Amino acid sequence: MSPGVRRAGAGQGAAAAVQLLVTLSFLPSVVEAQVTGVLDDCLCDIDSIDNFNTFKIFPKIKKLQERDYFRYYKVNLKRPCPFWAEDGHCSIKDCHVEPCPESKIPVGIKAGNSNKVFAITNNDALASLSFVELCTYYSKVANNTKELEDCEQASKLGAINSTLSNQSKEAFIDWARYDDSQDHFCELDDERSPAAQYVDLLLNPERYTGYKGSSAWRVWNSIYEENCFKPRSVYRPLNPLAPSRGESFYTWLEGLCLEKRVFYKLISGLHASINLHLCANYLLEETWGKPSWGPNMKEFKRRFDPVETKGEGPRRLKNLYFLYLIELRALSKVAPYFERSIVDLYTGNVQEDADTKTLLLNIFQDTKSFPMHFDEKSMFAGDKKGAKSLKEEFRLHFKNISRIMDCVGCDKCRLWGKLQTQGLGTALKILFSEKEIQKLPENSPSKGFQLTRQEIVALLNAFGRLSTSIRELQNFKVLLQHSRDTSTVWWERGTLRCHCI
Repeated sequence: MSPGVRRAGAGQGAAAAVQLLVTLSFLPSVVEAQVTGVLDDCLCDIDSIDNFNTFKIFPKIKKLQERDYFRYYKVNLKRPCPFWAEDGHCSIKDCHVEPCPESKIPVGIKAGNSNKVFAITNNDALASLSFVELCTYYSKVANNTKELEDCEQASKLGAINSTLSNQSKEAFIDWARYDDSQDHFCELDDERSPAAQYVDLLLNPERYTGYKGSSAWRVWNSIYEENCFKPRSVYRPLNPLAPSRGESFYTWLEGLCLEKRVFYKLISGLHASINLHLCANYLLEETWGKPSWGPNMKEFKRRFDPVETKGEGPRRLKNLYFLYLIELRALSKVAPYFERSIVDLYTGNVQEDADTKTLLLNIFQDTKSFPMHFDEKSMFAGDKKGAKSLKEEFRLHFKNISRIMDCVGCDKCRLWGKLQTQGLGTALKILFSEKEIQKLPENSPSKGFQLTRQEIVALLNAFGRLSTSIRELQNFKVLLQHSRDTSTVWWERGTLRCHCI
């Protein structure tokens, strides 16, 4: 090769190296530049959320999720898909969920295996107690250290009056269930079903399992296309079937009322959060049967890089922050429910239960101290009839999404999809029950607002997942920065070599 050709080749190589360096160095700055500033439809900035989550929320919510009350979640993973014939469950080993043996479940949790205690007693004040309240009430009245016996006694004392006819009993239970279902945004699993099992969430973490393809696509496509108030003439971004011309998705979205925009952002934020978990806990390699899990930069870029996603990635991440704000607001609003002495987080271990409640109340205090909460009063604020109709439509659309989670083919994905959807549904229930929460009596049962243990566990774990997502996003930014720095070192060394030629 002649010196001239060699110099030309070296020049082309140098140019390619410069282009690579520019691309690598540009990527993190683009992510940081686009995922910043004030969020739409609220008055909160992303930097404030990052700092608040990192220093106040994340360390505490992580500890809370490790407590017995919050680590065991009862779920039915065998409910059939109500919308289409299932493709069959995923056979990948990482999709499997290991149920928790009954012997491992704390006695207090097993004792409360029904959603709510419905009873007609001579004491009307006890008739509408939730299981959490009922156990607390009797343990304090009897002042007995055998909490499980107290709860069994409570169940007997709260039994349905035997003088009522069977027809009346059934009617009462049906009425109670109907009334209770009116504020639910989710299709709740029947915890009394033989198919419902306890799962230890710490032993079945959310991570990438390999579940993908047409089955996974159908689930998310059904959620977006059929439940997000979108006409079929408007195509979502990156949809390969979208025509070259047509109404812009975001032009359509901005033309919606606030409530419908919020709905889309919540679903998009949930989707982004789940994708972040999969990127952060990816199967990197498996040696001698021992898997190694960790962050996958390539997967993160594929899902969130502004270039590869044509600008969608930063929008998705902003919706994650918006979802975080919604659930943060719900926690601050529901604090009075848990601050009452009549509510305990009952597992049967007196000291741990007290410590768990103290930690939870501490988290609630932090949520209330956040200065830039989303204002839910701006929603459903039109004329009463129209607002009521829109709210019901909002609720039913979300409830339908919770039913779609039973169509997920991977058991582990189904588990975490159901939990996070139920957690968000519980947050919405809280936000739109402000009057009922304000009227809660301190030392007597809640008649207008109740939470089951299933809802409580889902609410806090779902928020814990969002907190973790935002923390993982910070980690990915550090990795991207490190990638840029490493590339710069490589280029500088390459330059020196070029000078030597």
